[in-house]
Amino acid sequence: MDKKLAWVGGGILMVVAAAAALSLLFAKPPSFRGTLYAEPYPPAADFALTKADGTEFRLSDQKGRVVLLFFGYISCPDVCPTTLAEMKLVMEKLGDTSRDAQVVFVSVDPDRDTSEKMQAYVEHFNPSFLGVSGTIQELEPIWKDYSITREAVESDSAFGVIINHTARVFLVDPQGNMRLTFAYQTPVDDIVHDIRLILEQGQ
Repeated sequence: MDKKLAWVGGGILMVVAAAAALSLLFAKPPSFRGTLYAEPYPPAADFALTKADGTEFRLSDQKGRVVLLFFGYISCPDVCPTTLAEMKLVMEKLGDTSRDAQVVFVSVDPDRDTSEKMQAYVEHFNPSFLGVSGTIQELEPIWKDYSITREAVESDSAFGVIINHTARVFLVDPQGNMRLTFAYQTPVDDIVHDIRLILEQGQ
């Protein structure tokens, strides 16, 4: 009787082990929640702009970190401050992992935005954020590379000229490739999930 129980018990263990092995073998990889670029992932177009302190910011120097790239302007009444506030929450939720991520805010309003003003603006949200601007000649090729549309519209409000612009956050992976984009007001937890997944994958 004892031998029979032993055989039955052993058989059950084998079935459980086989089921666990199969589940691991055929388990779906964790899925991203943002909009994923198709493989092979396109390299992020490199660009260089002068920072508030007079030194150069070059996107390719950020390799090894996740870059969250957003285009906007200081006088924006809604989309930009909302997105930057969400990026602030993203960094807070990442905790210590936030050191492996960099938020970069690039101006679409060079007539009013300088790098000094952009940097002062983003630091209201998080002192680690980077805000940069440049001349129209410097910025136009960057907007084109990232398919940023912008339209200046006269307004009677206190904001003056309103710039309608593409409102997506671009995620550049540690290898410098375009991996994901996030639509306006994508849940903060979804962005945090995708950043952690990329960092865990080491890709």
